[in-house]
Amino acid sequence: MRAAPVRPKTFARLAGLAVGAAVMPSLASEGGGHSDPAAPVVLAMAIILVLAKVGGDLAQRLGQPAVLGELIVGVILGNLSLAFEALGGGPLRYFSALSTDVHLDMLARIGVIILLFEVGLESTVGQMMKVGLSALLVATLGVVTPFGLGWLVSSWLLPSGSVYVHIFIGATLTATSVGITARVLKDLEKSQLPEARIVLGAAVIDDVMGLVILAVVTGVIGAANAGTTLAVSDIALTLLKAIAFLVGSLLIGRWLSPRMFTVASQLKARMVLLAFGLGFCFLLAWLSDLIGLAPIVGAFAAGLILEDVHYQDLKDKEQHTLEELIHPISYFLVPVFFVLMGMRTDVRAFAAPGVLGLAGALVVVAILGKLVAGLGALGKGLDRLSIGIGMVPRGEVGLIFASIGASLSVQGQKVVDPNVFSAVVVMVIVTTMVTPPVLKWSLERGARRKPVGPTA
Repeated sequence: MRAAPVRPKTFARLAGLAVGAAVMPSLASEGGGHSDPAAPVVLAMAIILVLAKVGGDLAQRLGQPAVLGELIVGVILGNLSLAFEALGGGPLRYFSALSTDVHLDMLARIGVIILLFEVGLESTVGQMMKVGLSALLVATLGVVTPFGLGWLVSSWLLPSGSVYVHIFIGATLTATSVGITARVLKDLEKSQLPEARIVLGAAVIDDVMGLVILAVVTGVIGAANAGTTLAVSDIALTLLKAIAFLVGSLLIGRWLSPRMFTVASQLKARMVLLAFGLGFCFLLAWLSDLIGLAPIVGAFAAGLILEDVHYQDLKDKEQHTLEELIHPISYFLVPVFFVLMGMRTDVRAFAAPGVLGLAGALVVVAILGKLVAGLGALGKGLDRLSIGIGMVPRGEVGLIFASIGASLSVQGQKVVDPNVFSAVVVMVIVTTMVTPPVLKWSLERGARRKPVGPTA
């Protein structure tokens, strides 16, 4: 059934309601009356969820993934609020406070953990193993190539910069936002393609490699401040922890999962499957963070481990799979992450002196480096262009790398000055925003190809 056209007046009313609601917190605070601390958060959630759906709907009507609309809504809200704030006030100034609200930030972080858990549930360890070698090669190329290109561009355009600046820029370019690509694949219902599994597996390995590089870079700078050098054993230990977590969680998890759900099936309470599934996801996410990896790595691993056959009794009892039970939570929390990411994008970074030249060069090598990574996929008939494009967005991972780099200093001197930081942020913005529509085009182009054969 074709969707009914949305009248412009409807959008005007929605926007009016959102802006009007945005003024309410400031009015409440001026009134000095009693206010529940949760009230501003639930109001913010109401605004974000409604506007996220409006933005997603507009994107889909234009033939683009919904996540692109959510990102653009966030960018518009965040930068309009900055403009109103610069002018001394206005109702939209409320959104500048939302972008840094710790409660919304926490909900957004949980949202991306849920997203990666959900994506992991759509695959199995066996399916990922079939593309394991391809994923490893794609990830390796996706780290080595951007790092080298980033170092060269930095050395060329910033000849007076220290070696630490070149290392930082190279390390930032290694990042891949698995959250962006995973959402696009889900929106397009392409998560089951071999290319999708290669991209998701490679993105997780890529994140692990990138986080190891970041840990090493931070360690090198820390050692320089202490007047020492970083031992090779420290680097090896960081790498071993990452490998041990991934391999150990998959092996132990596959043994533990059926036994855990056998016990859970004896409980009489409702939604036991959901509670145990989420509990397992959050436990692995916490363990991942505990050893220095991103929590999303543990969440994705948890999703891979939990297969339908492990909880068949509970599925029959509750008449839903774990994936089906997770969907409502995902629809609630995941848009918060993407809208907030957009709201934190300050387009004024484009105007900083010298930024656009460096940013343009970084965008080119950031895209080129990940497209080269697609060549690592093994197997006949694979759409290597889509694989490379799926590795392009830097998103939240790139922003994390950039923020850490901005906080580093050697002997009291900042490693990254504001202009370099702004250029890196611009690179993150561009690679994040262009990926959804380009990946959609590439996957639709690939859909006309003949069925893909077995992969290595």
